Amino acid sequence: MSGEDNSNSSPSVGDSTNTLKSQNTTSRVLRRNARGNRSDIAWKHEVAVDGTRKIQCKYCQKVVTGGTYRLKHHLAGTNKDVEPCIASNSFLSEEEQPKVGEKRKGVENLFRRKGISTQATINNMFKKGIKEEANQAIARCFYNNAIPFNVARSDEYFEMFELVAKHGPGVKPPSYHEIKVKYLKEEVKLTNARLEEHKAEWKKVGCTIMTDGWTDKRGMTILNFLVHSPKGIVFLKSIDASHIAKTADRIFKMIYDVVEEIGEDNVVQVVTDNASNFKVAGEMLMEKRKKLYWTPCVAHCIDLILEEFEKKIPIHADTIYKGRKITTFIYGRTSLISLLQQHTKVRDLVRPGLTRFATSYLTLGCLNENRTSLIRMFTSAEWKATKFVRTHDGRLVEDVVLDKEFWKNVVFVLKGTFLLMKVLHLVDSDDYEKPPMGLIYEATDQAKEKIQSIYNGVEDR
Repeated sequence: MSGEDNSNSSPSVGDSTNTLKSQNTTSRVLRRNARGNRSDIAWKHEVAVDGTRKIQCKYCQKVVTGGTYRLKHHLAGTNKDVEPCIASNSFLSEEEQPKVGEKRKGVENLFRRKGISTQATINNMFKKGIKEEANQAIARCFYNNAIPFNVARSDEYFEMFELVAKHGPGVKPPSYHEIKVKYLKEEVKLTNARLEEHKAEWKKVGCTIMTDGWTDKRGMTILNFLVHSPKGIVFLKSIDASHIAKTADRIFKMIYDVVEEIGEDNVVQVVTDNASNFKVAGEMLMEKRKKLYWTPCVAHCIDLILEEFEKKIPIHADTIYKGRKITTFIYGRTSLISLLQQHTKVRDLVRPGLTRFATSYLTLGCLNENRTSLIRMFTSAEWKATKFVRTHDGRLVEDVVLDKEFWKNVVFVLKGTFLLMKVLHLVDSDDYEKPPMGLIYEATDQAKEKIQSIYNGVEDR
């Protein structure tokens, strides 16, 4: 029928005799480099010349007689039975490019070294080009669809390409509908199957229920519940607590229901933050459930210690205030950022921490590391030439940076907090996947002993 797509059929010659011959040879396998067999990669670099066995180079328009064998030698510039392509250098790496005035023998040597055949080396060159083209297409997919670059570090990313490579040429990606419906249903089944494996582990060795709450910019409060066991962490559920009074009784009820869902016999402990309402709820839970324990989050406890330092120890409060004054003054003015980068060699003064109060002390650490650069900046001719040197804030910041007592206080403050920051990093980072409880207690005890030693046992310090 005229409406059918015959793009994949062999070309018709319109002659009945030839048609009959074509029918008699349909069972024959076409040679790899025959024009009817497009599996040879070289065909993408030629332009067919109608009615002849000749092919035209896609890059220099030279007409070559023969199949892919001569075309490849033409493109590679081997001077074997065919003139080299004047554009063939585009297929070579920088090391393989002929130097000015040098003959093309460098390309010939490329095919002779290490006993590699000319045909195999030419094929490798084409494959290298296709690999770069494929990599660029993959990267473009990330860019155009705003896919986070961290996806390229995931296990699923590498697994996907390994399975595609095993399939070989001609693999077709799943359609929009298949991803949205078919494979989504399959993934839900697989996830539920994996969840059953975790539940079996909970019954066997017990588990820990963890809760983490956060509030977004709109004031919505979300409580996340997760379950941890030696097999790993499972996200259980999220509860919108925006309209729930955050009293100890309400929090106790939510945690109590989750314990019921998991099974009291399977729960060893419940971990929450150390806020007063959660603390009371935890005590109520242990009173009601005699077989489990409530444990405050270590990271939150250390963050509360750092908060106490900043708010209740005058030297900490004053030093952090002055340090914050320096960073906000500089980073609020573009010209000063440029001046800062000249003196610090593009090093930042603000380092985000694992928690809000940890950030304050990490920033003091950055200021201390860049102390010499900051002093040099605020005594430079460039700083004296700016309009900010005559402002109130400018004079204030300059005085702080040039004050020896300020830097002395920075060192004093960091001595007492650096060791706690190390413990915080231990318990709240990905570097230690499963820190044992004994390790946490030992690290905490060592920090306390070293802090006591640093201040010579003087409690007031």
